[in-house]
Amino acid sequence: MTDPFGRNISYLRVSVTDRCDLRCFYCMSEDMTFLPKADLLTLEELDRLCSAFIAKGVRKLRLTGGEPLVRRNVISLFRSLSRHLESGALSELTLTTNGSQLANFAGQLAECGVKRINVSLDTLDPDKFRSITRWGDLPKVLAGIEAAREAGMKVKINAVALKNINEDEIPSLMEWAHGKDMDLTLIEVMPMGDIAGGRIDQYVPLSMLRSRLAAKYTLTDLSETTGGPARYVSVSETGGKLGFITPMTHNFCESCNRVRITCTGTLHTCLGHEDAADLRKPLRASSDNEFLAAAIDRAIALKPKGHDFIIDRRHNRPSVSRHMSVTGG
Repeated sequence: MTDPFGRNISYLRVSVTDRCDLRCFYCMSEDMTFLPKADLLTLEELDRLCSAFIAKGVRKLRLTGGEPLVRRNVISLFRSLSRHLESGALSELTLTTNGSQLANFAGQLAECGVKRINVSLDTLDPDKFRSITRWGDLPKVLAGIEAAREAGMKVKINAVALKNINEDEIPSLMEWAHGKDMDLTLIEVMPMGDIAGGRIDQYVPLSMLRSRLAAKYTLTDLSETTGGPARYVSVSETGGKLGFITPMTHNFCESCNRVRITCTGTLHTCLGHEDAADLRKPLRASSDNEFLAAAIDRAIALKPKGHDFIIDRRHNRPSVSRHMSVTGG
């Protein structure tokens, strides 16, 4: 699949549920209204949808949420999709998780061929963690991370940089992650979905954090990529890698190779646009994939060049109305 700007679409992110067992204040409102379960695609439909994209050239598949591991029987979906790893059609099957359920599922995920996962973790302070997530239990997440490592999976930590909350903790978070042979990727707050408070009060540019880190550590730019939007540096003092995802300060759209599907079968070809293509209808219209394949082709042909996220005092509102948990992490 090639979009109008010559970008090869080889990476699919699929939200298997919009539900989450945490309520991180920069991601969700405290009193979220979730989709009726009847609106969600079945696990069998998600498998068929993913498989249709794999047949069209997707090589990397990431299951997300919400929190993907709260979806009932989600391991059966991983187990079924693993056949594409065995055939060689798929290079990587992975997930992004908040880690809360990881201790229960790490071994099964590893058995399904998951070799690398992303865990969202913004702080190592238990009180601060509970404040950010509204009711999260940090020891439970840390136990999940250790379970994943013991199962042989490579863990990468994702941390959203939050103004006056965890920005001073980034060096210690980095040293902790690198000390356990885990990469750390920092992410700027994105203006998605209505939440309590304003984005301007949360947003800190990663260019500023990088300058602070460079005063203490030796950062060397790396040309390597994992196929995502992060730009990486090596940190001489820790021996680890640090990534920066900067949708606000540096638009990374020129190399975008990914599209996203919601748990209801809506395809979003750009995170920062309200674009949407309904794949549930063609998926259910026929037992073969003729209608579905045509719908996918039409959507890819309309993929925009890039997003235009803005956070400032004049634009202190979401650029995109849907919450990140709906689109898929």
